[in-house]
Amino acid sequence: HAWTLKGDTVLVEEFNGHNDLVPGEEHRIPLTELSAFPPGSLMTAPLSGEARVQASLVEERFLLGTDSFGRDVLSRLMAGTVISLSVGLIAVLISLLIGIPLGALAGYFRAEAPTFRLFGRVRRWPVDDLIMWLVNVVWSIPTLLLVIAITLALGKGFVQVFIAVGLTMWVEVARVVRGEVVRVREMEFVEAAKALGYTPGRIIFRHILPNVMGPVIVISAANFATAILMEAGLSFLGIGAQLPMVSWGGMIRAYYPYIATGLPHLALLPGACIMVLTLAFMLVGNGLRDALDTRGITGR
Repeated sequence: HAWTLKGDTVLVEEFNGHNDLVPGEEHRIPLTELSAFPPGSLMTAPLSGEARVQASLVEERFLLGTDSFGRDVLSRLMAGTVISLSVGLIAVLISLLIGIPLGALAGYFRAEAPTFRLFGRVRRWPVDDLIMWLVNVVWSIPTLLLVIAITLALGKGFVQVFIAVGLTMWVEVARVVRGEVVRVREMEFVEAAKALGYTPGRIIFRHILPNVMGPVIVISAANFATAILMEAGLSFLGIGAQLPMVSWGGMIRAYYPYIATGLPHLALLPGACIMVLTLAFMLVGNGLRDALDTRGITGR
């Protein structure tokens, strides 16, 4: 705060960040309301005038400074962490809910497709071909362009972001699950389950899927990092999380002009947070891959 002493009144102007063109709100405080003795002092003579004001001042600092509107940068970075983690978590859950069932069906019915009768002839449902055709179509479209298209179709907003991101990441999960199911379905315990007359649904969800979750966990960690990058990119373009929500990508978009005006940390700090969090989840994915001894899993 900036203050001036006029007679028996202290005029205090609120801190308004780095915006010198717009003055902060002014408050009037009677000098008699301020303590005449410093806290913890053994002085017997009371203070007066500017000495009394100086003794009553409480200095507060912002660790990372403030932006042009006086908002604490550290608080905004912490709030942006919640947004990024939320988008990553929900997007990964959506990709798992779509990718695991489709990948399991494609892998299980690759060689034993269900049959149906048409015009007196027995035909097979091309389950694997249809699912893999859909996967290849989605895979052929650039990820960011597809996310932008889905976001524009659903509208701007926080909910739309993780729906759009989740609807583009399920293909990686489906391909990994399909490959693992094709491998596991040839094992003896699956043949034994078929001999006992178990239904395909029971075999898939109770016997096969629990044995293929290692690679799924690894690809989910990589997708988490990808979702964070996508959310930051969408917010930077202005179609991600909207105000008053705080997003790291939105902070970079709002503050990148300050790089050339002497306040580069306003844009560099959220960029560094994106880099650190993405790197952390990529390292987690690599660690899980080594711990679970999975092979041949690559990101998009």
